[in-house]
Amino acid sequence: MKFYTPHSLLPVLLLGLMGLGAGCQSAGGEVAAARQSATVAIPVSAPVVPPVPAVDSLASTPLAPLPNVSPELRAAVTELRARLGPEAAALRPEVLERACVGYLNLRQSGRISRPGILAIADMDLPSSEPRLWVLDLRAGQVLHRSPVAHGRGSGEGVQARRFSNTIKSACTALGFYRTQDTYRGKHGLSRRLRGLDAGHNDNALRRYVVLHSADYVSTAFMEQHGQAGNSRGCPALPPDQYRAIIGAVGEGGCLYLSGPGLESKWLDGAGAARRLAAQGWL
Repeated sequence: MKFYTPHSLLPVLLLGLMGLGAGCQSAGGEVAAARQSATVAIPVSAPVVPPVPAVDSLASTPLAPLPNVSPELRAAVTELRARLGPEAAALRPEVLERACVGYLNLRQSGRISRPGILAIADMDLPSSEPRLWVLDLRAGQVLHRSPVAHGRGSGEGVQARRFSNTIKSACTALGFYRTQDTYRGKHGLSRRLRGLDAGHNDNALRRYVVLHSADYVSTAFMEQHGQAGNSRGCPALPPDQYRAIIGAVGEGGCLYLSGPGLESKWLDGAGAARRLAAQGWL
């Protein structure tokens, strides 16, 4: 039997690859082995992984329409939003609907006493935007629109990420508030706030959560930093607007701080519809 050296194996390999003399060396088996070792590997394509969509960290949390709102009440809120005009274009319809439902129920319960005035802050919007509106519901008019700060415990970036009612948390607390009396403190003219949602914001008076002025919500600060600064939990206001806003909401008014995850007993569509039918926006 003839044995092949590594150099003499090359012709056999070439013959094997070309398919010539396929069965000539069956007795020794070298050709079969050479064929096996010379098999050309075909690359297997990696599975195609679809790209992960980018997450917009400034996107607001979607809010489903309230389930128990009558067509009449929903139509009234839609008409109100249309009357408010361009100044309310950034006020999300779902937030306005919740604020109006809560306002009507609070009026019915006597928890708020200032008729027709509703202040709404959408704390799910970035602090770089004017996210506070003061509305005259009867006139269908935006009285004021301004930036508003959130607490540093809710996030020192442009977006509020967490909310808390806990004392010393420095967080914004979501829910419905009754505007209380005014006083002069270290921030000048300020208005106290009473939280009306148990477990969500009812520590507001104990936490000294108030409407007040702050330089970190000024136009100059926001132009320099691209966002408002942070409070210790207060919805702080721009120095050039705070007096007018504090005066417009008055004592006994309704302030709604909207944000993700808020559940409130005041969001009762059936009760709100009865109040609207009986008293309108008064």
